[in-house]
Amino acid sequence: MLRDVLGKTLFDQRRSLLGWSLALVLLVAMYVAIWPSVRDQPSMSDFLDQMPEAFRSLFAATGADMSTGAGYLQVELLSFMGPIIVLIYAVGSGSSAVAGEEERRTMDTLLANPVSRTRVVLHKAAAMVLGAALLGAVLAAALVLEGRLADMGLPTGNVVAAMLHLTLLGVVFGSLALAVSATTGSVALSRAVPVVVAVVAYLVNGLAPMVDWLRPLQKGSPFFQYAGHDPLHHGLDAASLAVAVATTVVLVAAAVWGFRRRDVHG
Repeated sequence: MLRDVLGKTLFDQRRSLLGWSLALVLLVAMYVAIWPSVRDQPSMSDFLDQMPEAFRSLFAATGADMSTGAGYLQVELLSFMGPIIVLIYAVGSGSSAVAGEEERRTMDTLLANPVSRTRVVLHKAAAMVLGAALLGAVLAAALVLEGRLADMGLPTGNVVAAMLHLTLLGVVFGSLALAVSATTGSVALSRAVPVVVAVVAYLVNGLAPMVDWLRPLQKGSPFFQYAGHDPLHHGLDAASLAVAVATTVVLVAAAVWGFRRRDVHG
């Protein structure tokens, strides 16, 4: 089991992944249960239109129609709450991947087996990606199946596209946490850095339409790659996916480099 780092990591996360999955199913059920009352209240869309532009840009989808299932979910779930949930899991998984092993004093035991440091990092990265993908798949299935019960009219293909973009958003920041974790061996730092970067990236993406000097930076924000073209309405965006994947590859490579050059204790 120790030689199969990926399998061991996923095995260790089995209970937490089950808990995350159940929580997502229940969260979607809550939003779906509220939907019929929102659908029959046209004043909700008027309320969004009357919100300050900066607030609407940061916490709600601009131009979203709350009278449609997709518009409602875009505002209530996918603009803020969904990304937060996925980021919490991915950053937690990435930060504990290496630094967590050292903090628990289990890294020496792991490296005493015939497994290279490169393999450790790659398997830990793969476990984080698979965990995030599982949560994205659960969320997609819950939206499609539970959405049908409330007649939300969600196109399956677009829901899958939105969840793929959301998964990659989490993977990008999880990879950043992994890179800091592998390079520094600090759990606290590997959680703090992605959180700070995520907040800055979120603000850049949200405020760029209103702040001229931020506009050139917007397309570099992972939140723009996630939602800039509104995948729940328009499907996959190949360019955004490519940027997210490339960013992940670079960060995982940095994690490998950082872990191989560092003295490991624990």
